[in-house]
Order: sequence, then C-alpha cells, then structure tokens
Amino acid sequence: MLYGICPLSVVPVRAEASDASEMVTQLLYGDHFEIIETQSKWIKIRIAFDGYEGWLDKKQAFEIDEVIFNNLTNETTYSTDLLSLMTTASGQLMPVCIGSFLPASKILKHQFDGATNKDFSKNHLVETAMLYLNSPYLWGGKSPFGIDCSGFTQMVYKISGVKLFRDSSEQAKQGQALSFIEESEPGDLAFFDNEEGKIIHVGIMMKDNYIIHAHGHVRIDRIDHSGIFNTETGRYSHNLRVIKKIV
Repeated sequence: MLYGICPLSVVPVRAEASDASEMVTQLLYGDHFEIIETQSKWIKIRIAFDGYEGWLDKKQAFEIDEVIFNNLTNETTYSTDLLSLMTTASGQLMPVCIGSFLPASKILKHQFDGATNKDFSKNHLVETAMLYLNSPYLWGGKSPFGIDCSGFTQMVYKISGVKLFRDSSEQAKQGQALSFIEESEPGDLAFFDNEEGKIIHVGIMMKDNYIIHAHGHVRIDRIDHSGIFNTETGRYSHNLRVIKKIV
C-alpha cells in the first residue's frame, strides 16, 4: 500500500480522474491518505480522517511510508487562524487555512507560524463555527474560501479533535438523538431532510434557538420545531428531521 500527504494549502478531490470532474471534497494542508489506485497522472485516494475516496492529481501529493502514515493518524493538532503562513524548506511563504494538519509540517520540512487548537471543550465548537461566518457555499469545499454544509460541520468538529463523517447523511448516523429542540445545547448538530425523507443539510445549534449553517454562505438563522426560518425571505428554508448530540 502507498500513502501520501497534501503539501499544498487546498486541493480538490474529484469523482473521476479528470480536471473536469465534479469536486466531491477537498484536502487541506497536511491531510494524509492511502493511495488505492494509480494512473499516469492521477491517484485514487482514501482519506485517513473520514475514509472518503476520490481522485487526486499526482502533482498535488507528497508520498510517505506506512510508518509515517500511522504516526500521523494519532495526531490532532490543527491551525486555528483563518489564514496562517507556512515557510517552506527553500524559504518561500505559503498560506494555509484554518483546519490545516500541522504535524505534517515536520515531514515536509516546513515551518508554521500561527495559532493551534486547544484542549477540547464543547464551548469552543460555536466559537470555531463563527470563524467561518460569511464563507461562501461551495459544493465539496472545506475551507473558509468555499465550504458546503457538511464540510462546515466536519471542520468545526475536526478542529476540536472530534471525528465526523464527510456527508450530512452519514453524520446523521452519529451521536444521540434528542427528543425536543429544548434539550439541545450549543454545538449539537441539527439535520434536515427533503420531501423523500433523505438527509440533505446539517447545521450547528447555537443559544436561544439560533443555528449557524452553510446555505449560500455560512450564516445564522432562527430554528424551531419546523426547521430553519430565514428572516430575509420570511420562509422556512429547511425541514427539521432530528437534532443529535455528538459530544
């Protein structure tokens, strides 16, 4: 088995081995992965953090061995500034965004200059979520420059050292379901479904029946037993299915 890490700020992972293919997720700096298939210009990867699979341009990967891969899997140190600087071995500066995986910098011989995550506290979840406020929605995105709803929740929890699956339908299988919205605490996850009953959206509960979620951009809206109420349009934008306590 071959392994690798992402040596760049943000790179796309695609559904097929083509630049024109749909972006299904992203790698941030330091994310590590197994290489499960190789083509001339592309590699199919399985991301260590969440098991997500997709295709990556070979030029955007740095190969590592199994020992390094396994050692990285036990690390949980991430950058917490929206944007920080990494100095490469040749002295060049490279920007890295919030949620970058810092233990990889030793392997890549890079020097990091910025803030890192603290010991876990559920109170930090909403604080971290607020850092993404007004980030534009981007299908498959995981950075403050473009992020989707489940990428947003996954990154907020990841920075706090808690693993979530990549997609909202999978995240909805984690944690403990709450019977009433009044039982929820800031940091709990609210899931929303479509007319067919499929989970299609997720957001993070806040105090006083507010929710922060990625819909057009990362925004704060009201939430009640029916779902998310958008005060700008005067309509419900999402139908509430369940609220889950993850931690």
